[in-house]
Amino acid sequence: MKKLASIEKLENWIDSYLNFEKTPKKNIFWLDTMRFFCEKFGHPENFAPCFHVAGSKGKGSVSTFIASILDEAGFKTGLYTSPHILDFIERVSSPKGPFEEEAYDRAVQEIMSGVQSIPTEEIPGQRPITWFELVTLFSFLVFRQAKVDYSVFEVGLGGRLDSTNIVNPKVSVITPIELEHTEFLGDTLEKIAYEKGGIIKENTPVVIARQQPTVRKVFEKIAQEKGAKAIFMEDAVESLEFKIKNITECIKNNTNLTNGNSDFHNNCIKNHTSLENQNILPLMSVSFSSKIFSRPVKTTLQLLGKFQAENAALAAIAVKTVLPTISEEVIERGLAKAKLPARFEIVQNPKGFENIPFLVMDGAHTVNSVTFTMETMNQVFAPFSHRILLFACAADKDAKDIAPLFKNQFDEIFLTKPGDVKQSDLGKLGEAFEQAGLSYDLYEDFKIQIQKAIKKAREEEALLLVTGSFYLVAEVKKILADVNSRNPF
Repeated sequence: MKKLASIEKLENWIDSYLNFEKTPKKNIFWLDTMRFFCEKFGHPENFAPCFHVAGSKGKGSVSTFIASILDEAGFKTGLYTSPHILDFIERVSSPKGPFEEEAYDRAVQEIMSGVQSIPTEEIPGQRPITWFELVTLFSFLVFRQAKVDYSVFEVGLGGRLDSTNIVNPKVSVITPIELEHTEFLGDTLEKIAYEKGGIIKENTPVVIARQQPTVRKVFEKIAQEKGAKAIFMEDAVESLEFKIKNITECIKNNTNLTNGNSDFHNNCIKNHTSLENQNILPLMSVSFSSKIFSRPVKTTLQLLGKFQAENAALAAIAVKTVLPTISEEVIERGLAKAKLPARFEIVQNPKGFENIPFLVMDGAHTVNSVTFTMETMNQVFAPFSHRILLFACAADKDAKDIAPLFKNQFDEIFLTKPGDVKQSDLGKLGEAFEQAGLSYDLYEDFKIQIQKAIKKAREEEALLLVTGSFYLVAEVKKILADVNSRNPF
């Protein structure tokens, strides 16, 4: 999709402001600046009822599931998530894609002229405005211009002091908590839970994913203090089942592809041309029940893995809490339509990369999320013995505990840095893989290393997994997007 001129103008403007995603920095989190600007702009954050989602992992998926259900119910829905993969507009959109161009054009004009007209001395503490504050304000303005019926806001970092935490949601949602961003959020699960629990509002229900006991106690205490009804997944969900149809099962349904050949991998390659014309990508059947529903919810998800089954149930309960009359049929259809890039995203026979049967891209960057990625990988692609890994992670990620998760899984491993945005520590990364007993090819130039990994996967006719960072996935997607105009090799 061609980038909107107004969005390009906005990006050029906000790039001059302090960007935590590019340059992490302490003591730049506060809410009074956001309150000040929202007052100046006529409180756009209150234009439509909203859902507010925080957590360590899965919050993007949960936000997308919620928005997709609302959309299926006939509500025009705004979805604010981060990071974007290819286009900034992904951050401020709808479950179906961008809003009408006029909504963005008017919001860009509104925010640029409005912010620039405010004297610096009026800004609370005369502190510098941050990039994320402006993007969050922009999302409020776009959703107001688009006249949405509902909005869904994913927290950027933490919760208590996140720029989104000036909204007044109909329900707050908290996904699983794990150690992350410890330099900014605290060095224990309980401290991080306190920051995430900051989105719980007075007398407003909160739906909370399964947590460790000490984390649950933190949320129980906050909810009690604020008079907020806390709905915990382990209490609300009576049963949850899921089944991923793996690639073998998918291909068996296409008898013209199998020809009785028991060598699955070689058969995939031999039938490369036929596979291009067949949709054999796996889906996941999910069923969950709760007293909040009139019957069990049964659907098929495009997002794969046990954690996505949990995310779907969490999202469904959140929507049902706000809209108790919404039907189970609408919830099922909404969950089934939900899509999200770089969450175990499978590209079958990626165009221009001959002999790579499957390219899998996943932005997993924590121990738990990478664990789930590998579990899903082995459920979906168990027959594939030929696998290549391309991995990168930011300097603050737990490479030491992530590296062992790849042991005995890949023929070859390529390591690099996650693009030009995030700071990385290649010394620490290499040491982590060495301590895990893994052989690897490490090179700082991510563009060259991506090409090397793709070239090797082509030569070996192997599955290629790209993971560890959304920014690394974005770089690979740029090559995919560009492959129609030129051969990257």
